[in-house]
Amino acid sequence: MATVRAAITQTTWTGDKESMLDKHEQFAREAAAQGAQVICFQELFYGPYFGITQEKKYYRYAEPVDGPIVQRFAALAKELSMVMVLPIYEEAQTGVYYNTAVVVDADGTILGSYRKHHIPHVEKFWEKFYFRPGNLGYPVFDTAVGKVGVIICYDRHFPEAWRELGLNGAHLAFNPNATKPGLSNRLWEVEQPAAAVANGYFVLAPNRVGREDNEYGDEAVTFYGTSQIVDPRGNYVGELGSGTDEEILIRDLDMDLVREMRDDWQFYRDRRPDSYAEIVAP
Repeated sequence: MATVRAAITQTTWTGDKESMLDKHEQFAREAAAQGAQVICFQELFYGPYFGITQEKKYYRYAEPVDGPIVQRFAALAKELSMVMVLPIYEEAQTGVYYNTAVVVDADGTILGSYRKHHIPHVEKFWEKFYFRPGNLGYPVFDTAVGKVGVIICYDRHFPEAWRELGLNGAHLAFNPNATKPGLSNRLWEVEQPAAAVANGYFVLAPNRVGREDNEYGDEAVTFYGTSQIVDPRGNYVGELGSGTDEEILIRDLDMDLVREMRDDWQFYRDRRPDSYAEIVAP
């Protein structure tokens, strides 16, 4: 039986970037000490969730995918022999920014990145002010723990995004989030299990947690944590994360379940892309 020990993390904005970077380095070290082979942090992990306002000062959190933050954690990945999924704010060039996740292999190699495709622009999620829509497709990376794909937060509302990862070969689908109470509550309960079942892979979804009033005062929102890991049959692997406190979730994933689920339910065999023209109509 092939087993992967995976970690996802959730935390609250500390108030400054350097302490967030240090905190996440410590998360990685703690997870590695417990045998974790792969780790994924929350959306925009080293900053506040600045989408609740529209302020140019937050553009300064962006840096290239081979910038100092990614280089720091790539070196850490090599030191710990751990695959890392790093959700960053990417500066592609001056004035061009993306919500991006960089995938680093266990030997420190930067394998590539995914740019968030679906960009919300609703109350306190003013993301179109900060991000261009992704344009790198839905890549799947061959890592030391298997075939890894990523979508980011709002992408999870679009089943086509999950299916793209499955068609591209993913066995582990990471979905880092910044999700708060409101319309999303019920969706948070059903979307990840539904995606795991429909595509026959593991879904690992870290979420931010707590209230970022140290940045936004009365305007702050409260993120509800409850990070989750779901197996290919739609079952939670272990308990959900805390709804209020920072946490590292470490779970053992039986990777044989991917083949078992896909053999039991031949969704890839029986799908009919020739009949789905309306789905992709502009």
